Amino acid sequence: MISERMRKYLRPSKKFPHVWCPGCGIGIVMGAIVRAIDKLGLDPNTIAMVSGIGCTSRMPVYLDFDTLHTTHGRALAFSTGLKLARPELNVIVVTGDGDACAIGGNHFIHTARRNIDMTVIVVNNGIYGMTGGQVSPCTPYQSYGTTAQRGNIERPFDVCNLAIASGATFVGRATCYHSTLMEKLIHDGMQKHGFAVIEAIAQCPTFFGRLNDFKNVVEMMFWQKEKAVQVKQAEKMTPEQMIGKFTVGLLHDVDFPEYTDQYAELRQRVRDGRRHG
Repeated sequence: MISERMRKYLRPSKKFPHVWCPGCGIGIVMGAIVRAIDKLGLDPNTIAMVSGIGCTSRMPVYLDFDTLHTTHGRALAFSTGLKLARPELNVIVVTGDGDACAIGGNHFIHTARRNIDMTVIVVNNGIYGMTGGQVSPCTPYQSYGTTAQRGNIERPFDVCNLAIASGATFVGRATCYHSTLMEKLIHDGMQKHGFAVIEAIAQCPTFFGRLNDFKNVVEMMFWQKEKAVQVKQAEKMTPEQMIGKFTVGLLHDVDFPEYTDQYAELRQRVRDGRRHG
């Protein structure tokens, strides 16, 4: 059953049933986004949701905001233009690990570097779920995919470390098992005046689960629970103890001048004929 709180943010029923597979984690992520928006009390007319291509990128089809369903890997490029034209909007980008870190990797790095005020939710299910189960830049080492039938020999990107190193000012990670934490990180990230990234570790039972011998979705979600380590707990653990695990929680929160603010100031200086502020 869909709660009334959720229903008021959904498009008309003709958009349903949705395209996601049974047990997919993307619906959990969408629920966390909607609950965060509802708690913030934001007017839906002030929200613009942008996506690229992939399973996650179908989310704007179902949510009743102003939405842009753009090209593969280009969600952040479109979002940059949108934010420069309409800086007052609350821009949310939903993207998958392949969309964000493969074809869209360069956009991810440079949008973080500019510190543009938007909230990016990277749904990381460790595989290309829409196009047949190929390995992505975030497929775990030695896991299996249709393009790695004897195990993946590439090291995966750490999405959060990549975001921090590139200049994001708010970075957090949660899993679908830790949905309450995910909701809080999205809630807090949306209040950050800068580039906020929340990595959502999600399950793909259709491809990742079957190819990696998970019996069911429940087993996949308990894997998330087992591998996730809270930030404070991780601080007490050795590097050896953290092998095969990942940290969840708020990982990075700093302040730096926001890009659209600086751009508006620059335009004003040009109009005034001033070289310096």
